[in-house]
Amino acid sequence: MNLSQMLSLNAKLYPEKTALIERGPEKGSRVTLTWREFDERVSKVASALRERGVKKGDRVMVWMYNSINWLEAYLGILRSGALAVPLNHRFTTREFKYCLHTAKPRLIFMEREFLSRVESLFEEVTPPQVILKGNEPTPGWTSFEHFVSAASVEENYPKINEEEPCSLYFTSGTTGAPKPIVLTHKNLTFAAHTGCHHGLRRKGDVFVILKPLYHTGDKIHWLSSLLLGETAVIQRGKITPRIIFEVMTEEKGTVAMLLVPWIQDTLMALERGELRKEDYDLSSWRLVLFGAQPVPTHLILRWEREFPQMDYAINYGLTEASGPGCLYLTKKDRKKLGSLGKPGYGWEVAIVDEEGKPLPEGMIGEIAVKGMGVMKGYFQNEEETRKVLKDGWLLTGDIGHRDEEGFVWLVDRKKDVIIYGGENIYPREIEEFIREHPWVYDVGVIGAKDGRLGEVAVAIVQLKEAYQREPQAEEEIRRHCEILPRYKRPEKIFFDCVPRNATGKIEKEKLREKYGRKGMVTFS
Repeated sequence: MNLSQMLSLNAKLYPEKTALIERGPEKGSRVTLTWREFDERVSKVASALRERGVKKGDRVMVWMYNSINWLEAYLGILRSGALAVPLNHRFTTREFKYCLHTAKPRLIFMEREFLSRVESLFEEVTPPQVILKGNEPTPGWTSFEHFVSAASVEENYPKINEEEPCSLYFTSGTTGAPKPIVLTHKNLTFAAHTGCHHGLRRKGDVFVILKPLYHTGDKIHWLSSLLLGETAVIQRGKITPRIIFEVMTEEKGTVAMLLVPWIQDTLMALERGELRKEDYDLSSWRLVLFGAQPVPTHLILRWEREFPQMDYAINYGLTEASGPGCLYLTKKDRKKLGSLGKPGYGWEVAIVDEEGKPLPEGMIGEIAVKGMGVMKGYFQNEEETRKVLKDGWLLTGDIGHRDEEGFVWLVDRKKDVIIYGGENIYPREIEEFIREHPWVYDVGVIGAKDGRLGEVAVAIVQLKEAYQREPQAEEEIRRHCEILPRYKRPEKIFFDCVPRNATGKIEKEKLREKYGRKGMVTFS
């Protein structure tokens, strides 16, 4: 049963049950949609696409902020037999142009305010049809509401084979140009089942969507809501600790996924007294999902102290593997905090050497995964696909090891490893250590070229607001690092904001561009 069929089944079983709630940042901004209404509007999107000449296998982009319309567009594309191409709403004109030329979409669902960024590009290429979010008329363009309301509902949609592609996801681009990843109907159907099999999702849950839907994090977790026929809440606008507590209280949310910056901000707000738990009713909140990037153990322990009755789960995954779930760790495995956990439902995991051969427990190598969530490949790029897909195994680009109990431990990203005089330095280890200092809010570690040793470590430290004018900050951080082996101590320390993308990952390329050369050390 594919995603479109799951939606139709929910419309039959729970026609008047609330499927989606959309909340805006404005007071009282709240819209609801039942499963019946949701299914009807998705059918209208699918019909309207076909009326516009979109055929099975065509690409259709979704470049909008989180909203009910986002999910209507996405599932309508799948129902029509086309491929949905979600785009990062932070993409610049240059990045959008790259995606446009790569995917060659027949139609784009676009946020109205994005049009000014890219309208000039449509003079260079045959412009695809553009549907602007909302219902306001714009000369020369069609609004989403007009697009939907003008369509008829038909029943004769293309038959879908589970092995056929359904989505084209562009990676976040933190290490270069975004790569287009092809996922199939089978991939996403499998992903919908994963959270349920792990026991992370159950009947009666109200899942609160805080992260961008274009990413496979919250979007994939929402698929479990679709499978179970349960309500989900979309919170639009800037996410703050107050907003998180408000939506969980007012909508009686049971599950939410939090990024590291949100965890930090919430804990600091509680610590400063700016946010008080007693002002909110968080009794329904039973589970917090951690993921999208490594979560420092000390943050999880602090969260556990604040919310001792709340369960948590750490999910490891990547877009090439249909998002979270390859490995997972729950509260019952608390003694293994710091690890990624054990293989998830339907997944095999191996640690392999440079030749792809499995390594014994304890040895460091590349993490490889195998299962029904592995992508079909990179779009129209067989060469790059062959580099990462080997006999059904996906090479993740992450370095790790497995212990005697089968738990996998992440060491670092393969491309982030610093080679210091022949020794491997793993930036994540240094970042975790520096983050333990009470003055530190965030930190990113990169490698800088060195004339004698090859590379040295450079730390970009973001201090907590109270310490940002502290004149002894560098001396304090260096003293903190003295416990590290000499070769792991940062050669240079810079104080700045640590850039993270919308999914919470440190944008190492930006740090390298800004500080890589500044960090250079040359010995005569």
